[in-house]
Amino acid sequence: MPEKRPDPEPDPKPDPVKPDPAPAPEPAPPPPVVPPRFDADYLNNPAPRYPPISRRLNEAGKVLLKVQVGPDGRARQVVLHRTSGYSRLDDAAREAVAEWRFVPAKRGNEALTEWVIVPISFNLTR
Repeated sequence: MPEKRPDPEPDPKPDPVKPDPAPAPEPAPPPPVVPPRFDADYLNNPAPRYPPISRRLNEAGKVLLKVQVGPDGRARQVVLHRTSGYSRLDDAAREAVAEWRFVPAKRGNEALTEWVIVPISFNLTR
């Protein structure tokens, strides 16, 4: 009689292959920052006064001021970015803009502290 061999043990079942988990979705990027504004009509920002001595000396030019605007719309810092070439005009522009009101920068509904460049022109008209 043929010799009986034990039945071979079945191969163990392999672990089921688990799919890689889906990557977490990227968080939505924050809304863009809308820069501060100084040119809205309702702000009623007065033009700088033209220094009388500058008028007599025919001094004219364009001043660029770098202004840090706080969330409350007020100038926190006013820095000369580019001179007109005349310190009296630069100073008059800086003094006026320091008192201006601004529309603050915003990201979504959040008001931020940001910088803006403000051009001021002094032109002599006769």
